[in-house]
Amino acid sequence: MLAKAMKKRIFLTLLGLLIVIVVLAGVKGLQISAMVTAGEQPWSVPEVVTSAKVQTQVWESGLSAVGTFESVEGVTVSAELTGKVSKIFFESGTHVKAGTRLLQQDTSSEEAQLREAKASVDLAKINLKRSRRLLATKAVSQSDYDSAEARLKEAVAHADNSRSLIAKKNIRAPFSGRLGIRRVNLGQDLREGDAIVSLQTLNPIYVNFSVAQKYFSKLSTGMITRISSDAMPDSDLQGIVTSINPEVDSVTRNIQLQATVDNDDEKVLPGMFAKINLILPAKEIVSIIPATAVLNAPYGDSVFVIEDAEKTTDGKPSKVVRQQIVRVGKGRGDYVSVLEGLKENQVVVSSGVFKLSNGQAVVIDNKLSPDFKLNPKPEDS
Repeated sequence: MLAKAMKKRIFLTLLGLLIVIVVLAGVKGLQISAMVTAGEQPWSVPEVVTSAKVQTQVWESGLSAVGTFESVEGVTVSAELTGKVSKIFFESGTHVKAGTRLLQQDTSSEEAQLREAKASVDLAKINLKRSRRLLATKAVSQSDYDSAEARLKEAVAHADNSRSLIAKKNIRAPFSGRLGIRRVNLGQDLREGDAIVSLQTLNPIYVNFSVAQKYFSKLSTGMITRISSDAMPDSDLQGIVTSINPEVDSVTRNIQLQATVDNDDEKVLPGMFAKINLILPAKEIVSIIPATAVLNAPYGDSVFVIEDAEKTTDGKPSKVVRQQIVRVGKGRGDYVSVLEGLKENQVVVSSGVFKLSNGQAVVIDNKLSPDFKLNPKPEDS
């Protein structure tokens, strides 16, 4: 009786194991079947992508360089003579015209000398006039008359020297421009050469930059430059090349150029850093696509061209991608030029190319497509 019960238990256990094996085999078979079906139809679920057309544009040719802004006229106004500051006529940061009096040093000594010189001039004039009358009557010799005339000239020279000293102690702006920060105070004793204030002409302004000597044949005055600086992130300046240095730097083998730039609003100041794009006369026709459309790989660059596929079972047309090897050129902004591999008006995937494979079905949805620009600004990113 016990043996019969054991046999029945073993039979039920084996039966249960057999049922489990059959179920597992069925599940695995279904998985394999699904995989086989998926292999026969690899892209049953289309991938959503954004697209862009291959465009043809005319691009300007240019040379990039870095440079420095420099004032057309700039100087640190300084004292010509030793003397104490008696009057200051300017405020820091103001605009002045050429000849505007900026500062006066104590001229009491020179003014006294001038009064003495004027008296000597007056006396010399009287003596010369008397000598002229006496010479006419032969009462004095010609040498006495010549001496009187020389003394007058000497007295006039002494007076002019005193006036010159007074003028040098009345310091004036040598040209029109904007003043910097005042470096002197009332009562301060200035020595010859001591700085008083900086004076800069800011409009127009120069920008100096250099390019490699290999571009010398393409350079000429009158060329347009587009200039940007972090001091004016929202706008650029345009300048004209006005001077080309007639010698090449023997160390760098670069040629220095100077462009003149309108600076009406004084957006830039001398000494600021500048990025320059020197526009060359030649222009080129290029085919461009968004830079994000290019898939970079060790074997070469490629894009995914969107093409029409056969109609689906519901009769609707579908799209598939074809991987196309391309040769890209230089970039500009969010775009890159394509030298070989694409034709105008072909449509390529513009973003998410890393998740695609050749022959994959896709659906185009440009609602979230990035706004590609040739001259993007930092705030556009």
